[in-house]
Amino acid sequence: MPASIARQSDAAMSAALESAMEGQLDARAPDAVAALGEVLRGRFGRHAQAVLFYGSCRRANDDSGGIVDLYLLVDDYRAAYGSVMPAIANRMLAPNVYYLEIPFAGRIARAKYAVVSLDQFERGTAHWFHPYLWARFAQPCGLLFAADENARRCVVRALGAAVATFASRTTPRLPSEFDAEALWTRGLLLSYAAELRSEGPDRIRALVAGAATELRLITHAIAATQGWTLLRPGVYGNPSTRGDRWAGAFAWAARRVQGKALSILRLLKASFTFDGGLPYLAWKIERHSGVKLEITPFMRRFPRLGALGAFWRTWRRGGFR
Repeated sequence: MPASIARQSDAAMSAALESAMEGQLDARAPDAVAALGEVLRGRFGRHAQAVLFYGSCRRANDDSGGIVDLYLLVDDYRAAYGSVMPAIANRMLAPNVYYLEIPFAGRIARAKYAVVSLDQFERGTAHWFHPYLWARFAQPCGLLFAADENARRCVVRALGAAVATFASRTTPRLPSEFDAEALWTRGLLLSYAAELRSEGPDRIRALVAGAATELRLITHAIAATQGWTLLRPGVYGNPSTRGDRWAGAFAWAARRVQGKALSILRLLKASFTFDGGLPYLAWKIERHSGVKLEITPFMRRFPRLGALGAFWRTWRRGGFR
């Protein structure tokens, strides 16, 4: 095939995948979530490039009783923060995580928001070894705000890259024939296993079932970009070679080890950046490790030492294994 035709074909396949991702972005978010996004937009001003809405509240399309997960994409860390230290921390180990709450319609709307630069977001969804970004944003999400059409296109391109990366790194761990449910269930099981604590299979299956329609559409678009053979409606042939399978098994084992260390470092960093850092740290450790921590007066007086002690006690009690 001539190179020019091959490039046109690749562009058409990428466009199909990006179109599938773009379709999910316009789903209406709850009013409280939109209000939280507007507050972030105002807080970071012209440096805010986009605000993404994802996670459990997005899947349920309901923020009541939960903490909304938002991602704020900025143009430049130093300019966005107006300070050197958080910019360095964000660049070295993205993202920085913060807490936001606002009064809304007679109640309090709460969000946990992560800050990452637009260029680092694009690299993370396409090239990072660990699935921290590409596994999160391969899943359906919403776009609350984009600074301009260029920022929107960058987001769509990054989401398409996240899906392609997720698929290419999951297929070597799938059988010779698979469908959308198998792809997403297996990929998310592997991805969660590379976090601090794995989610159980029942939880993963429920998550996939809840987004089945969107995931099937995305999978259909992925198939064109990955060159999968359609064996029968909804069932694809796995192109992975034996070498791919060996390499995939090794890579996912390495991600599990890497992920535990990165998760601990990110949690420790969050104790500095998250308002009410110690309560958040204790809640997060219990949620992901099953270990319940008591926040002592010493920990409140010396929160940084307290955070280190919390990790040590969690480790000794088997919470990170």
